[in-house]
Amino acid sequence: MKPNPLRAGVEQGQLQIGTWINMLRNPASLTLFKQVGLDFVRLDMEHSSPSIETVADFAAMGRALDLPVMVRPPEANREWITRLLDVGVFNIHCPQVDTADHAAEIVAASRYTPRGSRGMGGATPGNDFDVSMPVIDRLKFMNDQVFITVMFESAQAFEHLEEIASMDGIDALTLGPQDLAQDLGVFGTPDQDLVLDEKRRQIVEAANRYGKTCAMLVGTAAQARKWRDAGVLIVNYSSEVNVLLDGYQSALGEIRE
Repeated sequence: MKPNPLRAGVEQGQLQIGTWINMLRNPASLTLFKQVGLDFVRLDMEHSSPSIETVADFAAMGRALDLPVMVRPPEANREWITRLLDVGVFNIHCPQVDTADHAAEIVAASRYTPRGSRGMGGATPGNDFDVSMPVIDRLKFMNDQVFITVMFESAQAFEHLEEIASMDGIDALTLGPQDLAQDLGVFGTPDQDLVLDEKRRQIVEAANRYGKTCAMLVGTAAQARKWRDAGVLIVNYSSEVNVLLDGYQSALGEIRE
């Protein structure tokens, strides 16, 4: 069974740089992302259209390339967590985690006994079809590879920041900037960036208190450096959609001058 390179990188204090995949559906695109030097990709199932079959193909290609695939499911519940883990996704990016009870449900669904109650399966892509290891050792190994990131996207979530950040089995913290700004009533206002940066700092500080890491979505290299220097180890730079839009719009603007 293969280990999780993203978890290993974080545990060694190495910056992990990735990007959202919102539109591409061909797993062969991972060879390009690997070549340019990305450390992971993050597939979005909440706001875009990949099927579980597509995600499974990306997971298999990612494991073959040692390029970790992270997935945001439509909902962070037992059904989606079980399916994603069993098709070979180690890294789950959980949206709308507002309470400690929800976080505890995520941990239970994502870890085998004695750390949780993940549903038992046989030989699957999630264990590389390798069940040769003694079962207790295998379950421990699988538990140790799972990497759970929770998203704070509401004022309510921040009321439970300490409980969630201190919970065993929650590995990384982040926020959903637009949904959080909407919930806080600052979306589209001059105060939006200041308010969100304060929330980001709260997350970083809580992660430091409890030995967790942070993930941050950034749109520029300057933002990436800012949060890297603040101690963030997982940086998600933009998305393939935005990179394509920016690249083509810039090139066409120059061509048509």
